[in-house]
Amino acid sequence: MSTTAHEETLGFQTEVKQLLHLMIHSLYSNREIFLRELISNAADACDKLRYAALDNDALYEGDSELRIEIEHDEKSATVTVRDNGIGMSRDEVIKNLGTIARSGTAEFLQQLSGEQQKDARLIGQFGVGFYSSFIVADEVTVRTRKAGSPKGEGVEWHSKGEGEFSVADLERELHGTEIVLHLKQDAKEFADDFRLQSLVRKYSDHIEVPVRMPRVEAAKDDEGNEIEGSEVTTWETVNEATALWVRPKSEISDDEYKAFYKHVAHDFSDPLTWSHNKVEGKLEYTSLLYVPGRAPFDLYERDGSRGVKLYVQRVFIMDDAEQFLPLYLRFIKGVLDTRELSLNVSRELLQQDPKVDKIKSALTKRALDMLKKLAKDQEAYQNFWNTFGSVLKEGPAEDFANREKIAALLRFSTTHTDSATQDQSLADYVSRMKEGQEKIYYIVADGFNAAKSSPHLEIFRKKGIEVVLLHDRIDEWLMSHLHEFEGKRFVDVAKGELDLGDIEGEEEKKAQEETAKAKEDLVKRVKASLGDAVQEVKVTHRLTDSPACVVLPEHEMGYQMRRIMEAAGQAMPEVKPILELNPSHALVERLEGVEGERFDDLALVLLDQAIIAEGGHLDDPAAYVRRLNALLTS
Repeated sequence: MSTTAHEETLGFQTEVKQLLHLMIHSLYSNREIFLRELISNAADACDKLRYAALDNDALYEGDSELRIEIEHDEKSATVTVRDNGIGMSRDEVIKNLGTIARSGTAEFLQQLSGEQQKDARLIGQFGVGFYSSFIVADEVTVRTRKAGSPKGEGVEWHSKGEGEFSVADLERELHGTEIVLHLKQDAKEFADDFRLQSLVRKYSDHIEVPVRMPRVEAAKDDEGNEIEGSEVTTWETVNEATALWVRPKSEISDDEYKAFYKHVAHDFSDPLTWSHNKVEGKLEYTSLLYVPGRAPFDLYERDGSRGVKLYVQRVFIMDDAEQFLPLYLRFIKGVLDTRELSLNVSRELLQQDPKVDKIKSALTKRALDMLKKLAKDQEAYQNFWNTFGSVLKEGPAEDFANREKIAALLRFSTTHTDSATQDQSLADYVSRMKEGQEKIYYIVADGFNAAKSSPHLEIFRKKGIEVVLLHDRIDEWLMSHLHEFEGKRFVDVAKGELDLGDIEGEEEKKAQEETAKAKEDLVKRVKASLGDAVQEVKVTHRLTDSPACVVLPEHEMGYQMRRIMEAAGQAMPEVKPILELNPSHALVERLEGVEGERFDDLALVLLDQAIIAEGGHLDDPAAYVRRLNALLTS
């Protein structure tokens, strides 16, 4: 094994430098995970070789017994992790070990604060992989050769993790990868046989590839003493080496399930819940799905990683098979192993196979049932909702067949608690509906306070009718696809005519009609004064404390959605609001008693105030301030 002259020194990508620095300092208390990450990467490399060798078994180079080996040397304080998997070419070494090949890396690193506990959680979201080596090592050497390539195309990568790395050509007999960690002074505890074995069993027992460690045994004389020079080294498999998902559920402990999740998701924290199922019959597959405890940093990125690990008859096919779960369940992690697909399946073939749709439908229902079960634990579900709620809200638009199931899983703020915490279900709302109430009332606003303080809620608060307070950016879009729940129709209180149905008595309705008739002249004057600024003017009974409010036609797009569309560069047609006046308010009574220019100014002030209260924007704020100042000083 010799290194040629073709050696070059390169600098780490800036993001890698930052990540290395933060890992070394932020993950100090959890440093033993380096072994889990390296074994996980080695297992993936073995899986990839097994898959590639389906078409070309010459890639095994006469060594088809895939394995991971761990050695240590106490004197030199080194730990070596090697595999006989797919290996890497020179270009792949530079790409994979010198840069972070993920989108959104810069955005991720901007979230890092230098606060150790907080940063450790964020790094866990990112998945540290190979770079975890530098938590325990001050020097790392990687030797590798791509399976099927000439022996002279081996590569040696070396770095002290400070800012640069060297890459050199290497004559390498074996394919696969070998990583040598030169342990830091305070990490020499890991150059210990018992310590390494216990870590393999703790973190990597479920890995299907055997993880082997050397065992030295010496012959003994008649008195039981070891005979010097008779030492023989054998390789002992220290992990279970059986695919966890194929074992019976009754034989798998919770700790094993949690450890497997951390391997699949490259996460540090435990999952919230999981569902392990074996299906036989028309479709045959085994699935193990997890709900993470926290969101990955790329959850909202278009090209973020998502989907399950796909195996066909226990042969690894691909990491992120997103075809088996809908986009609104992209946070679900796990494994799917099936007999229904061919071993040479590709992403393109997955899109065309009708069996994929059937498995997707079944896994979707399984995932929703898992969330329904989780919802029985209020604290755990609130944790889930705070993390993934806005993603689940995409569901009703994407998955018509499961709309009712998804609706039951949604959580909202309502006037029942007047809290910004979204912890009220639609079933809770329906159970509290007043006698005679047939609709679920809601309001959409840009923020919680704007929703809670909206003038449109005044009559509802007076009568004790609960209103759902929607203040997420996605909420209006959600409600355009969610029309009813348990037979109760959703009604936006800021659109169309207000109809409280049987909650209002006949006497109330009659009094409202009489008031409207008495104010007909005022309504005509205001409409004439405001002209094209409004679609219509009317008196209302929805207000108790505010002088006026603006209402949109029932099927018109709301203000929040219009602003989102405009911000995205979408031209929106102008919509004129309906101005509704509170006939018993002092300002409206004052308006009725003035004439001329003062009448016009006061009418415009009432309209502008109503638009502001709705979260809208004025075309000419300065004119509004001038009118208001004139009225205040006159």
